[in-house]
Amino acid sequence: MAFVWIGLGVVILLAAVLAVAYICFRMAFYAPDRDPAKFDAESFPTGEIYEPYLEQMKVWSQETMALPREMFSITSFDGLKLYGKYFECKKGAPIELMFHGYRGTAQRDLSGGVQRCFKLGHSAFIVDQRCSERSEGNVITFGIREHKDCLAWVDFLVAHFGPDVKIILTGISMGAATVLMAAGKPLPPNVIGVLADCGYNSPKDIIKKVIKQRGIPVSVGYFFVRLGARIYGRFDPEEYAPQEALRSCTVPVIFFHGDNDAYVPCEMSRLNFDACASRKMLVTVAGAGHGLAYPADPKKYLQALRDFFGEDASYQG
Repeated sequence: MAFVWIGLGVVILLAAVLAVAYICFRMAFYAPDRDPAKFDAESFPTGEIYEPYLEQMKVWSQETMALPREMFSITSFDGLKLYGKYFECKKGAPIELMFHGYRGTAQRDLSGGVQRCFKLGHSAFIVDQRCSERSEGNVITFGIREHKDCLAWVDFLVAHFGPDVKIILTGISMGAATVLMAAGKPLPPNVIGVLADCGYNSPKDIIKKVIKQRGIPVSVGYFFVRLGARIYGRFDPEEYAPQEALRSCTVPVIFFHGDNDAYVPCEMSRLNFDACASRKMLVTVAGAGHGLAYPADPKKYLQALRDFFGEDASYQG
């Protein structure tokens, strides 16, 4: 009889562990299906730190939505249909291939980036990451699978725009982690550099940081989050990281980060910068919160890009 009770206790414990892991998976990684009626709807980040920039963000959004664009799609390595929009500044101009942040959208996170691209004479190709807007998928992987999508988009741009196209991989927050992970893999010579804005150094570290911020014991919380990812998401948050990828990077990388970032600490970009094996620059913007380095100091941001890329990313037409 004792064995029956022990067995029952083990089953109950296992069921409880799986249930907690599933809850963690849903909270951290699951994205429900999107409502097509809401595609391209205006949205803006919320919170006190964004209030001083909301009017400017609205202008950028409206200006970007009014621009002519082309819609493209590809199929990911695991069979998802992914979508992106191309905004042409000038024919033959370098193209920034741009990736938005965690649970963000291209329209929300990258409208300002499109306007910035045009100021530099760059065209912009903004991607709906898997699990966002039109792109398929229900599991966000913090760059683990997304960086493979980035590589697929690079291949598409070279095939579509021709062998002479110049590409800069650009991302903000999780999008920055996405392009940094891609930068650790073999890239065609068309990729002339990377712009990483407020990216984290590893999925593991940013997840642990958020767990700690919520007052949950980190070791316990991370165990369940990682378990949920592995069982229900079929990926491991520790299988790859920007900091690891950058040790193999061969293209120039410019890092931007606000020094008042309460979500992804500025120190994470410093760790990425230290790990980067290629030509690099780190630009910090005083007082800027998460994703706000460009709105807080656009002149510094634009000048740093001109200084860093120079003629490599200038329009020669």
